[in-house]
Amino acid sequence: MNMNERFEAYIASDAKIEPKDWMPDAYRKTLIRQISQHAHSEVVGMLPEGNWVTRAPSLLRKSILLAKVQDEAGHGLYLYSACETLGVSRDDLIADLHSGKAKYSSIFNYPATSWADMGTIGWLVDGAAIMNQVPLCKTSYGPYARAMVRVCKEESFHQRQGFQILLALCNGTEEQKAMAQESINRWWWPALMMFGPRDEDSQHTEESMRWRIKRFTNDELRQKFIDMTVPQAELLGLTIPDPDLKWNEERGHYDFGEINWEEFYHVIRGNGPCNKERIAARQQAHDEGAWVREAALAHSKKRAAQSSTHAA
Repeated sequence: MNMNERFEAYIASDAKIEPKDWMPDAYRKTLIRQISQHAHSEVVGMLPEGNWVTRAPSLLRKSILLAKVQDEAGHGLYLYSACETLGVSRDDLIADLHSGKAKYSSIFNYPATSWADMGTIGWLVDGAAIMNQVPLCKTSYGPYARAMVRVCKEESFHQRQGFQILLALCNGTEEQKAMAQESINRWWWPALMMFGPRDEDSQHTEESMRWRIKRFTNDELRQKFIDMTVPQAELLGLTIPDPDLKWNEERGHYDFGEINWEEFYHVIRGNGPCNKERIAARQQAHDEGAWVREAALAHSKKRAAQSSTHAA
């Protein structure tokens, strides 16, 4: 049995691969792509919400939103750290993001134009993220799986926080409920796109499923999300903006309309409403934070030198 066969058998036994274990180059490459894309999504995802911290309607709302943005920064940290165990540099990963070489979730290239969007992002976007991420707690790569345990716990709070914002709006004035409905109208279809292309068009799903990096296909996760979300929308008194949405008794699932895949690929290629704005904001933050990184590195070197002197 050669190394590839041993690896495949080990994966098939549902065992975890650790950083020092042998792995095929293709497996390593797939993990780097997926984990780095996930990390970039967490960091870029801070931008539309961070823009609303100073405009939240109360001190309580501000503090909750600020805590959520801080959580997303932590998620990025966990994931970049997990990615580094595969032998890549965090500086290189971030450089790929800034250059446009690396991708992140298409959803964050849409603008958040109202306070209701903070509820919709929490409910729909974080809800879709949870649907994607809970199976990753059992992904085959150990550092990624362990990072996802904490990420999912925190994302579940974010989803409930978003639902609570929408519930308050829907139980408020007619204008507030209309704001919530308008927000859902804009975010519903981009949220469904978060699960990636149709299985028939996906380049990576089959291999990722075999290696147990993924546990469900894009279409399976999308269907689970719709089945979970529609009853929640009914509870809120909101209408899903899909005239083709209906319960299929025979399938035991909701049927739904066709996603605009042309729009999805348009955004993925960097031509969405906020693609350039998001990358410019991340580049500016990186440049303006250079002095912090330099100071931290200098302090670390000083402490290391002091430790060496004391040890001598």
